[in-house]
Formats: sequence, structure tokens, C-alpha cells
Amino acid sequence: MHNEIYFWIGFHAFVFTMLALDLGIFNRKSHNVSMKEALGWSAVWIALAQGFNLLIYSWFGSEAAVEFLTGYVLELSLSVDNLFVFLLLFSYFKVPNEYQHKVLFWGILGAQVMRAMFIAIGTVLIAKFGWVLYIFGAFLLYTGIRMAFDKGEEIEPEANPVLKIFKKVYPVSNEYDGNKFFTKINGIRHATVLFVVLLIVEVTDLVFAVDSIPAVFAVTQNPLIVYTSNILAILGLRSMYFALAGIMNLFHYLKIGLAVILSFIGVKMLIVDFYHMPTWMALGVVASVLAISVIASIMFPDRAQTPVHPVILHDEVKNAEAHSAEKHENQEP
Repeated sequence: MHNEIYFWIGFHAFVFTMLALDLGIFNRKSHNVSMKEALGWSAVWIALAQGFNLLIYSWFGSEAAVEFLTGYVLELSLSVDNLFVFLLLFSYFKVPNEYQHKVLFWGILGAQVMRAMFIAIGTVLIAKFGWVLYIFGAFLLYTGIRMAFDKGEEIEPEANPVLKIFKKVYPVSNEYDGNKFFTKINGIRHATVLFVVLLIVEVTDLVFAVDSIPAVFAVTQNPLIVYTSNILAILGLRSMYFALAGIMNLFHYLKIGLAVILSFIGVKMLIVDFYHMPTWMALGVVASVLAISVIASIMFPDRAQTPVHPVILHDEVKNAEAHSAEKHENQEP
């Protein structure tokens, strides 16, 4: 019990310290995140998560460590779907590259609070009503089947009901004001487009949490393991986005892999009274499905795939054409 209390305190101190360093020092100024920087930070977050897992191993044993690793890999893999949505959102609203990190930072900070609430509610429900696990399992199985047959229709952020309600109760500007979430127009405080994007990011994560959190409960009902694996996975989500933004469309079989994983976890929860699958076996299945999805995507590329950043590429073409015309005019006698 004392070990767990120390872990809760130490874990939150670590998270808040890293977030403060991230926003206050390393990313105090808005800038374009390069591939090298994104890969470096992704490696740092993964290393920190595995370092934390070593502490879990030393304090709570190998079983808890395997549960943490399984929950971490599961949450990280399911979060990839978030990255696709973020990419579409940023393209739809034409969010400048240098402001995207700020949106993701505050979006993930809000996601931590919401997920903590979800995990607390889930823990209480499972403790009082054990049959809730069957509901979680059936829901994950349904979600996996639905994802497998999803045609990937384009999102329509303006149709989001939360955004519609927000626009009715708070003035919204149709423009950006640097990296500000709020601005004043004719003396009246308005939310900028950047805040609108942040709002939709929060709602999107809330929707995805409904899938991912029950999935981790299939691995363990220990709230400490569920919470820490979840939080450490989404902390590295920003860096992963910038590292994969340019190549995400190459992994076209990944969605099918995620559908298989959700269905597998759902079945695992439904048959728990008949067969208790070892955690290491569940980890092996999840890792194998992910590896097969990525390898299949590379070996059998989608010939009909569209550019990842249609808006950005369009702007770059226009800038290139303008630069070429200007250069041509300067060369004329």
C-alpha cells in the first residue's frame, strides 16, 4: 500500500515536471517540429516509459511489469487512430505547422484529466459490478468489427455537435491570431480558429478513450497500471504525430490490424470465465498483429492513396509558382 502511494505521488510529480519542461523550456516558442526532433522526443518518451516499467518490476514484480508493457503497447497502438484524425483536422482548418504542437500539448493535457476520470469510473464499476467487463468486451468486439468495415469517410468538423453548441454560447472568430486561443474583436472576446481545433481534438480523444480504456481493463484491473500505462502512452503522442505525419498514409493495413486487436481484446474479456489468457500471450498477439499490419502495408502499398497533406502541398505549390513568377520578372530586362 505504501509503495502504491509513493508511486502515485512520484508519477504525477514526474508528469507535471516533464510537461512544464516541455512547454516552458523546450517548446516555449512556436516552431516547426522537424522529423529529427520528433523522432528524438519519441525515443525519449518511449525510454522514459520503459524506465518507469523497470520501477514497477522492482517494486511490484514481473507480472505487474508485463501488464504495464501490454497496456502501454495496446494504448499506443490504438492511439494511432487519433493521429489520423489530428492530421485531417489540421489540414481541414489549415493550422500552421508551428502552432500544431501547442494544440496537441493542451489537447493531451486535457485528455489526461478526462482519462483519469474514465479510469476512476471504470475501476469503481468493475469493483461493484463485475459483469461490466462483459459489456466492455461486447462493446470492443462490436467496435473492432465496425472498424474493419469502415470505409474511412471524410470528417466534417463543422458538423460536430459540441462545436455547434459552443458557437451558440461563445463568439467564435473565423481567423487565427498568431498562436492565441482567444482574441478581442471590437472589444468583444472571441475564440480563435486555433481554439476550435483544440476543442475538437479534446472531443475526439474523448471518443477514442471509450474504446482504449476498456481495452486496457482487459489486461489488468489494477488502476495504477491502467492509469500510468495510459498516460505515458498519450504523453508521447505529440512527438509520434510529427514523426509519422508524413508517412501515416503508407500504413493502410494498420486500421485492419487495430480492428483485429480490438476484437481480440473483446473476445478475451467475454471468455474470461472459461479461459484466463496469460498477459504475456496477449502482449504477443497485440505485437504480432501490429508487426504484420506494418509489414503488409510496406510489402503491398496502396497505389490509390492520396497525398497526406493536401492543403499544405497545395500551399507549397502556390508559393513555388509565385516565387518562380517573381524570379522570372526580376530577370526580364
